[in-house]
Amino acid sequence: MKNYRSMLFVPATDSGKINKALASNADCVILDLEDSVALSEKKTAQVVVKNLLRDQGNRHIYVRVNSIDTPFLFGDLTTIIPSRPTGIMLPKTESADHIKWVDWLMGQLERESGLPAGQIGLIALIETGCGVIQAASIAGASGRLKCIAFGAIDYTLDIGTKLSKEGHELFYARAHIVAASRAGGCEQPIDTVYPNFRDAEGLKRESEFVRNLGYQGKMVIHPGQIEIVHQVFSPTPDEISYARKVVQAFETAEKQGIASVNLDGKMIDYPVMKRAKQLLKNVDNGGVIK
Repeated sequence: MKNYRSMLFVPATDSGKINKALASNADCVILDLEDSVALSEKKTAQVVVKNLLRDQGNRHIYVRVNSIDTPFLFGDLTTIIPSRPTGIMLPKTESADHIKWVDWLMGQLERESGLPAGQIGLIALIETGCGVIQAASIAGASGRLKCIAFGAIDYTLDIGTKLSKEGHELFYARAHIVAASRAGGCEQPIDTVYPNFRDAEGLKRESEFVRNLGYQGKMVIHPGQIEIVHQVFSPTPDEISYARKVVQAFETAEKQGIASVNLDGKMIDYPVMKRAKQLLKNVDNGGVIK
């Protein structure tokens, strides 16, 4: 699967912002049917997304549908799945059952639409304390699930605090979701949006922190955030070159029955080799600035 360094949110009812988002270099665009759409516009937004998806070809587009506890989710899925989005983002996911129910319905709709089973992906957006605690079971609930995304704004509301510049209140949730993703067998998670789109330094600092924590990318709310996020979550040319040297040196040593090798004064063994191969795989999947 393609790595998503950036996922750009755009309201499903704003044609101007949609056109700008689709013309951007975001790895994936998220058409939002949830928080950015008024209750009175929900059904209109479904039709807008349905018609728009038919003309997008290979563009990676996820649709954030409404949550499972609303009367809108069934209509979202039945309207949108036949138009073949890249995937669905399910907000406020709190249990494996949420994923299993949505996965089942998506499968039925794929079959009715003549689509291969499991073609359309799924991302679980975790935004509550309950969701964080259940993250491992959520991550392993469906083979359709690409990854978990973390939504910090609703999460802090749920646990009775607020976002701070330092982000200390988010550390446990972020770290737990990384480990849970690994335990559940899905990809590295995607981090929450950075709300202040004019604060480039803050975005860079937070992006570097969560990349080191184990995230593959961030959701963004403005096209101006994409370049910074891509720079942080893309391996540098030097990192790519070194990874190739690691793989070549280790494979040469392995053929001689040696399980570790000295490269530029550093000891290279199986874990280092595996990390280098994963970096190169991410590059092949689009995880590098072109």
